[in-house]
Amino acid sequence: MTNHSNETPSNERTGQVRAVLRAMTLLREIAASDGGLTLTSAAAKAGLPASTTHRLLTTMEGERFVRYDMNAGMWQIGVNAFVTGAAFVRTRNLTGLARPFLRRLVDSTGETANIFVESGGQVVCLDQMESRHAMRAMTQVGARLPMHASGSGKALLSMMSRERREGLLDTLDLPALTAATITDRATLDQALTDARHLGYATDYGEHFDGLGCAAAVIFGETGDPIAAVSVSGPQSRLVEGRMSELGQYVRKIALEITNEYGGRAP
Repeated sequence: MTNHSNETPSNERTGQVRAVLRAMTLLREIAASDGGLTLTSAAAKAGLPASTTHRLLTTMEGERFVRYDMNAGMWQIGVNAFVTGAAFVRTRNLTGLARPFLRRLVDSTGETANIFVESGGQVVCLDQMESRHAMRAMTQVGARLPMHASGSGKALLSMMSRERREGLLDTLDLPALTAATITDRATLDQALTDARHLGYATDYGEHFDGLGCAAAVIFGETGDPIAAVSVSGPQSRLVEGRMSELGQYVRKIALEITNEYGGRAP
């Protein structure tokens, strides 16, 4: 005869898991709200009965993951939820977190994948995963590129606040690196507007003859652009129709990295 005295019955374990999942759902809904949620609103958003919602909230209140504002009649995020989130912020690493996504980009597109950040009015390559093609685009990790003549630079500029973008552009020269480089401020402004609407930017031979790139922005928790992810390769493979497909796919990957990083797309 098997002794089950030290085992938790499966239906009890199932109930415990269900309670944890429901509590996490409530935390997410409260965190996503502007000033908190009433009991009725929290129950509706989580798809739970009010009695169950109240029981979960009061349990989490005891652990200081939520708190009840009696004046507003709202349930709000508590201090221990903040402490837990702050621990994630301290330990997250963008390049380490993004590497599986760079691998997906290389595997799916066949082109080189990169991550860039803005520094001193240029973009700096933080990480790269190379294409397997003999003919491929390569920018060394640590290399700097001009913002006006690179897909990543234009992507970051397009998603900055107007004040930050204008202030940065006022400090930049717009030298011609190839015949395709945008050197006119009005033309660049229009290109950035287009990139903002599309959700991605392109560089079609603007930095180096024969090379193309599509890039999209990774956002931080405040909704500000913190980096750009891109795919780059020879223009012979990145023809115009394919560039649009790559741009949309890079945008999708950038949003996935944003979510994984704990960021928020505006």
